[in-house]
Amino acid sequence: MQSGNSSKAVKMKLQRKPGLAVVISSPSGTGKTTICRALIDRNRDYEFSVSATSRKRRGLEKNGIDYWFLSREKFLDNKKRGHYIETTNYLGEFYGTPKRPLEKAIENGRVMLLDIDIRGGLSIKKAVPQSVAIFILPPSFAELKKRLKKRETDSPEAQKRRLEEAWNELAKWNHYDYAVVNDNLEKAILEVEMIIEAERKKTCRLDKSKFWPKSLIIPLGLNKKSR
Repeated sequence: MQSGNSSKAVKMKLQRKPGLAVVISSPSGTGKTTICRALIDRNRDYEFSVSATSRKRRGLEKNGIDYWFLSREKFLDNKKRGHYIETTNYLGEFYGTPKRPLEKAIENGRVMLLDIDIRGGLSIKKAVPQSVAIFILPPSFAELKKRLKKRETDSPEAQKRRLEEAWNELAKWNHYDYAVVNDNLEKAILEVEMIIEAERKKTCRLDKSKFWPKSLIIPLGLNKKSR
C-alpha cells in the first residue's frame, strides 16, 4: 500500500436532527484527546466516537475505548460493507469513523465528539449536515515540536514524519468553523464547550414540536429552515 494520505466519506441521509456531531482536530501532541475526555466527564449527554484503525496498539491503549483495533483485512471488509461514515489513510494506516453510533447519537439529540485527523474531519464536515468542526492550535510550532519529541513510543523517524505532517495540517486550520489555542488546558476545554453549547442552541436545531402545537407550525412558518 502506498504511504500517501487520503480520505473518503459517505454522505449521511439524516437531516435537521436535534443532535450534533462535533469534529475536533489538531496535529498530534496538541491535546485534542485530553479535551474530548474532559468534555465527556463534564457533560452526561456527550459521548466519544471510537474510531476503528488497522494500526497496532500503543502503550496502555484499550480496544473499544481508545480505538477499535482491527486487522487490515477486517477493516477493509467493514469499509466495503459501508460501516464507516469516512475512512482515512494516515501515515500508512487505515482509520475510520463507525457510521451507526454517529447516526444514533444524532437521532437521540446527543453530542458525539469525533477526535479525528484533518482529512477525516473535513470529510465529516461535508458528509454530516448537523456537524461543527473545531481546530485545536498549539501555542506555537516550537512548543508542538517539544511535545512530540517527548513521545517515548515514537522512533526518531516516526517523530520526523509527525512533525512534517503537523506542519501540513496546521496550514489547513482555516477550513474549520472555529479555532481554539490550547495554551491553557482548562481554558481551552471551556472555550470548546461554549462553542458546542452555542451551536446546540441554534434555531435550526430546535425541535419545534416541543413548544408549538402542530396546528401552528405551518401557519407561523416554523416548518421553514432557520438561517
